[in-house]
Amino acid sequence: MEIIQYKEEFKEGAIGLILDIQNNEAKINLSIAEQPDLLNIHEAYINNGGNFWMAIDNSQVVGTIALMRIDDEWSVLKKFFVHADYRSQRVGLRLYDELLEFARDKGYRHIILDTPSVATKSHSFYERAGFRRIGKQELQVQYSYPDRQSILYQLDIH
Repeated sequence: MEIIQYKEEFKEGAIGLILDIQNNEAKINLSIAEQPDLLNIHEAYINNGGNFWMAIDNSQVVGTIALMRIDDEWSVLKKFFVHADYRSQRVGLRLYDELLEFARDKGYRHIILDTPSVATKSHSFYERAGFRRIGKQELQVQYSYPDRQSILYQLDIH
């Protein structure tokens, strides 16, 4: 298993993994149309100062994570998904470490994220990683997220 930066040849595998976890595991019923960033990952993430990583095993996408730039200080952690069979193998931690190193190198001071309220295991991961839960009124920058039942988190990078 290896962590790589986004390659177009794995686009369909990434979309399939994300939609499967969102809709079959989390039951939040999001369509690809509600997530246009997935249709043009280079434009949404990479060309704007962010990035998108994938965990690949035997030519299959088994994990994803992305960082979206908002401005010189703020970024958004997005599309953090790991196939159920790989969660015990620290794939999520490896993906997260890549993202955090990139964010520090870029000079971002804050990372925010939204996560479905039903994703309680994700909440535990974020809290152990130093994120703090915030209310929508505490967001200091605006960005769109499709699941309005989301819980918001913020990490201040030192």
